[in-house]
Amino acid sequence: MERHTKIFVFGSNLAGRHGKGAALFARQYHGAINGKGEGFQGASYAIPTKNQKLESLPLEQIKEAANRFKAFAATHPEMLFQVTPIGCGLAGYVPVEIAPMFEGCPDNCELPDEFRKVLERQAFF
Repeated sequence: MERHTKIFVFGSNLAGRHGKGAALFARQYHGAINGKGEGFQGASYAIPTKNQKLESLPLEQIKEAANRFKAFAATHPEMLFQVTPIGCGLAGYVPVEIAPMFEGCPDNCELPDEFRKVLERQAFF
């Protein structure tokens, strides 16, 4: 059986203030670094959903960050990325808006149920 390093994927802000929600959990338990708002850090990966003023980013900017994450995950098959429902808490978006950004994720990504349900429904249409 292959062993993978588990990476906690969470929604962040560009200021890197990991003070609430999944970002706080990432800082406390998965090595997220204060001041780093995007990318791989410790045993976590930050995808920004808010700007430096803690205002929600436009969906297009979140999609660009999700694409950077997918590219990173594809180049690290030794890691297992556990994606949280980013953008669907403090940023105020809903899964139907965010989940399509994770379509085509590599096999080493575990998506949250909320995202998988949206993507499964879209596959039927």
